[in-house]
Amino acid sequence: MIRALLDQVRRLADDRCDYCRIPRRFDPLPFQLDHIIAEQHGGETILENLAWSCLHDNKHKGPNIAGIDPVTNQLVALFHPRRQRWERHFAWNGAILVGRTRVARATIRVLAINDPDAVAFRAELMEERAFF
Repeated sequence: MIRALLDQVRRLADDRCDYCRIPRRFDPLPFQLDHIIAEQHGGETILENLAWSCLHDNKHKGPNIAGIDPVTNQLVALFHPRRQRWERHFAWNGAILVGRTRVARATIRVLAINDPDAVAFRAELMEERAFF
């Protein structure tokens, strides 16, 4: 059953991280199934609650389900890839991921998506035209 769920989640994500959108084939680290709502918060192991995540983003997300928007200082739910459209919330400015919404800004902050190493790695992939 888990294998079937994994395959479905990977297909829904187009084999990219549901958060930063890096393609799995270009990331040297393994991807993971992420419980969008962590099990400790009552999240179930069902398709609607699973995301395909790069190790970097999943490690930083942990069991978090919310974060502080750095612009408004309000607590908001993190991006939910099965219920929300990535393009509505995020945009690229070169290798920097920009949050269009409070949800995106909080997600970028909590997952440390724009930490210098992640940005440098994406910039290299973009130079090689491997990303996007």
